[in-house]
Amino acid sequence: MCSGSPLIAELCAGSGLDWLLIDAEHSPNGLESLLAQLQAVHGYPILPVVRPPVLDPVIIKQYLDLGAQTLLIPMVDTAELAVRSVHYPPRGIRGVGSALARASRWNRVDDYLQTAAERISVIVQIESAEAVANIESIVAVDGIAGVFLGPSDLAASMGVLGQQDHPDVVAAVERCIAVASAAGVPVGVNAFAEALARRYLTAGASFVLVGADVAILARASEGLAERYAGNTLNEAPRSSY
Repeated sequence: MCSGSPLIAELCAGSGLDWLLIDAEHSPNGLESLLAQLQAVHGYPILPVVRPPVLDPVIIKQYLDLGAQTLLIPMVDTAELAVRSVHYPPRGIRGVGSALARASRWNRVDDYLQTAAERISVIVQIESAEAVANIESIVAVDGIAGVFLGPSDLAASMGVLGQQDHPDVVAAVERCIAVASAAGVPVGVNAFAEALARRYLTAGASFVLVGADVAILARASEGLAERYAGNTLNEAPRSSY
């Protein structure tokens, strides 16, 4: 979900897909639009995952107070801060404001402060050569619910910008999948190309991100233009997403 639209979020939530990423890293999403989308998808049989723009304990605190329960933290090279950011002291550094927050239903959830950790999952995104080198120590961090591979930024980090299917990138992704799987840590991957998505599932990935609302709409509208208006926008190949 990159459009920031609660209407599109609700439309996708009823699609039969397993999970929905509400993205604030590369999308025009602020606290109000995130809240509206969480409210729109509530009650549908889909898992909403929220991605903040950066690993920042203050932003993470705000997202958790909005009611986000599964976070995908981008650009993580070491995972300890990500875990500490989602827990109250003494385990972590999350600020306490549950009485004011949707997360606790404004103190209508019994013992929220004591049980909040049971409701929160943190997934860290591996998308740099440094993170790949650190994969064994990342998956060993207590409190990590999963890892997620981002081949686009990983390709850039490895000097092959825009080449998510480069053999070195694919090998790095598959190595991380193998390490995480061996450690019993669920591992996902961003793979909009179906061949890569199926390859990574075969390699052991347990969840994949396979499309974005804005990309689906862009490609579908271009297809309509091509068929009915002779539009030539599709002449240039798109190597990313």
